[in-house]
Amino acid sequence: MVKKFYITTPIYYPNDVPHIGHAYTTIVADALSRWNKQKGKDVYFLTGTDDHGKKIAETAREAGKSPKEFVDILVPKFKDAWNKLDIKYDRFIRTTDKDHEKLVKEMLQKSYDNGDIYLGKYEGLYCVGCEAYYTEKDLVENCCPIHKKPVEKVKEESYFFRLSKYQKDLLKLYKDNPKFIYPKSRKQEIVNRVKEGLRDLSISRTSFDWGIPLPFDKKHVCYVWFDALFNYLSGSGKNEKYWPADLHIIGKDIIWFHTVYWPAFLLSVNKKLPKEIFAHGWWTFDREKISKSRGRVINVDELISITGNKDSVRYFLLRATPFGDDGDFSEKVLIDRHNNELANKLGNLVSRVSGLIEKFGVEKTTNKLLKKLDEKKINSLMENFEVDKALNEIFSFIDRCNEYVQEKKPWETKDKKILFELKESILKISEVLLPFIPESAEKIKKQFLAKKIVKENPLFIKIEEKIEEKANKQEKLIGIMDTKEADFSDWEKLDLRVAQIKSVEDVEGADKLYKITLDVGEIGKRIICAGLKQFYSKDKLKGKRIIYFSNLKPRVLRGIESQGMLLAASNKERTKVSLIAPDSEIELGSTIG
Repeated sequence: MVKKFYITTPIYYPNDVPHIGHAYTTIVADALSRWNKQKGKDVYFLTGTDDHGKKIAETAREAGKSPKEFVDILVPKFKDAWNKLDIKYDRFIRTTDKDHEKLVKEMLQKSYDNGDIYLGKYEGLYCVGCEAYYTEKDLVENCCPIHKKPVEKVKEESYFFRLSKYQKDLLKLYKDNPKFIYPKSRKQEIVNRVKEGLRDLSISRTSFDWGIPLPFDKKHVCYVWFDALFNYLSGSGKNEKYWPADLHIIGKDIIWFHTVYWPAFLLSVNKKLPKEIFAHGWWTFDREKISKSRGRVINVDELISITGNKDSVRYFLLRATPFGDDGDFSEKVLIDRHNNELANKLGNLVSRVSGLIEKFGVEKTTNKLLKKLDEKKINSLMENFEVDKALNEIFSFIDRCNEYVQEKKPWETKDKKILFELKESILKISEVLLPFIPESAEKIKKQFLAKKIVKENPLFIKIEEKIEEKANKQEKLIGIMDTKEADFSDWEKLDLRVAQIKSVEDVEGADKLYKITLDVGEIGKRIICAGLKQFYSKDKLKGKRIIYFSNLKPRVLRGIESQGMLLAASNKERTKVSLIAPDSEIELGSTIG
């Protein structure tokens, strides 16, 4: 019988575009989902958005929209971000989905019928950002400890859930199931707080109406956390096929809701409990939590634009910090890992070996090199969610492969058996890396499974300086010549050629740049980036003949290696630009001068 594996992320508030915190949780879940699929399990991966609650209602009002209009605009941005990061989920759930609303009403009614919900009056302190209640001792200088903003005093009629009833059940759960709360460092905090006693929980509101009405009193809407947590059940496949969840991945700031409220709600309605809840750390800037409300955030598009490569983002987030700990974001560290590990180590290995195989071929033999890869250790690390250590183990083997190339010198010996060992080892590397950097791993696999292996463009283009600075320089230049006086010897250094534009593509994250493929005759095809978007449509550029600077040093712009520049003229204000086109009688590749 195939073993199932049901994994979830939290459902995110769609009150703005997704940022690095959302991305981290979702990428880890995706990597664990893919890894478990490789192990032959029947995997189900759920993510989504929490559309209800006071925070959404207030943010929508500030934007001049109804809550539904507001979330309908932002939810596609989450789906788009996950697509850009190669996230392969099985369902994207929203708390406004009809099947979810139906299930929540059923659970409310069942808990009410079981005597666990009663009418009372609530008076207390509430943080809209957290959608959570606080006591005086929880506050920091009268502010929410998470958002650092003043809390609201709330006083209204409310239905309460008998959370206090489940204190002993919860303590027994923690004792009998040591892995229910992970990592272990977070478990004792929860145990100690529950031991102090639990207050019954207000689970309804009358002060706003953006939520699911209580089935037994439609003047009240359901508290957002009762609503949101049941997404894991309503989204668990047809007839709750995959329930209970094997792993809920959450941020440490919502551990209380998931390890106290959630199991108590499930016990109230006689449902099985999830097997494990893993609360990871926060991503910070200068050791302060990344948060839109506090003006410290980097969104997914900005993350990808740093290197222009989604696998670099995935790799950095998975490798930079032990899963469970806090991580401090650094653009420099992201670029360093891209350059030193992905480009220099993995990319260099793939490039060198594919070039040697293209030249000399391979001959089947026993692969002694592959025995250096400790798959058993990698599997053990992944079982314990030590994702960063698993990647470290894989890259240790990549280092060994690079050393092997240097030791054996196949470019001198032309030893086809050595190249066979390297080929099979690289295929295994592509397999074990697939959960982490899927697009690159698939490219490697396709390249090394081909009947005729050939050297292709580098997987990861090394970044020499900050991309934004390079892009700005290039966009200002766009091939327009400097009017300063120049010596004839300066012109002799330039190799200008006749070329034709064969294709034009947008550059992700760039407002002005096009990626242009040129036919330069005898030189062959070349790719350049040019800031022509405001002056020419793609259709007007395609087929145009231009003058091309062929011997300029390549530069990486938005993750694309630009192999030169084109020649253009502009007016003084640079509001108009015209490409300089040679006569059609001049052959492509001809020199200008």
